[in-house]
Amino acid sequence: MDLSVTIGKTCFPNPIMVASGTFGYAREMEGVLDVKRLGAIVPKTITLHPRKGNLPPRTVETSAGLLNSIGLDNDGIDAFLAKHMPYLAKIGVPIVVSIAGKTVAEFAELAARLDGHPGIAALELNISCPNVSGGVDFGADAEMCRRVVRAVRDRTKFTIFVKLTPNVTDIAQIGLAAEEGGADALTAINTCLGMAVDWRGRQPRLGNVLGGLSGPAIKPIALRCVYQLAKSVNIPVIGVGGVASVDDCMEFFVVGASAVQIGTASFYRPTAVIDILDQLPAALQAVGAERLSDVVGTLRLPQGAGQAACGGSLAAEPVEHGDQTHPKCSR
Repeated sequence: MDLSVTIGKTCFPNPIMVASGTFGYAREMEGVLDVKRLGAIVPKTITLHPRKGNLPPRTVETSAGLLNSIGLDNDGIDAFLAKHMPYLAKIGVPIVVSIAGKTVAEFAELAARLDGHPGIAALELNISCPNVSGGVDFGADAEMCRRVVRAVRDRTKFTIFVKLTPNVTDIAQIGLAAEEGGADALTAINTCLGMAVDWRGRQPRLGNVLGGLSGPAIKPIALRCVYQLAKSVNIPVIGVGGVASVDDCMEFFVVGASAVQIGTASFYRPTAVIDILDQLPAALQAVGAERLSDVVGTLRLPQGAGQAACGGSLAAEPVEHGDQTHPKCSR
């Protein structure tokens, strides 16, 4: 079965990707699974200069997920290109480099520094991290989002993903701004802002007090966001948030995602991405699909349902957004 997905100028062999910050730089997973089978690898977000990150504790488990407050801890772009990119480029899997900046100029400089670098398939703009000062500013304001995406678009020929935050009133408005700025795809969603408390000690459980919630707890929110975005934009949407099984993947595809990213599940079941990939063809065949694009955006709604969620009249028929033909990759 053809599982390939074309997004922007980039053809991905399958729709199963690993989310930024949850898979290291891939080298750590060599002995655990065959990383060459992945649809794409999104390494940990990099910034222009090194960042120490937030005070510990940086993670705490919840009843249905994980709170993290890492704070974009990384060694900066120079160290990334020198230490990690040579290995990543040799894997043979599309590498989507996640970047974050404090200003529009920093995002643009990062894009320019990476443009044309061998081994990179796309950039993902992290405009939605809730764990750093100003981390969600570009993702919470439509005009700021449009400006930063346009600045990056003007400095790179790479395919651009824009990772959106759910911590907004209208995510479709932000998605449309990213599309207007030149984004090739939207990644939805980043973590939901939350906190955990030690009531006996009367202290927060995270050193930064607030953190980003990921895992199964946020899947209903992520599905809603992907659904609303897919109905609003004409570019592909990549679903992320609580994906841990092939059933989760199929739910995201049906509501409009063209690909998915697996994050938190890799922490407690490192082989989750390969398990899902192995099971995906059978799941597609079970609904009579011959290719992935046959199920993307095919959610059937009861007559009259959905207006409140999407702000318009919705028919019970497949959505059409972007190029969903996904021609087979010539790899």
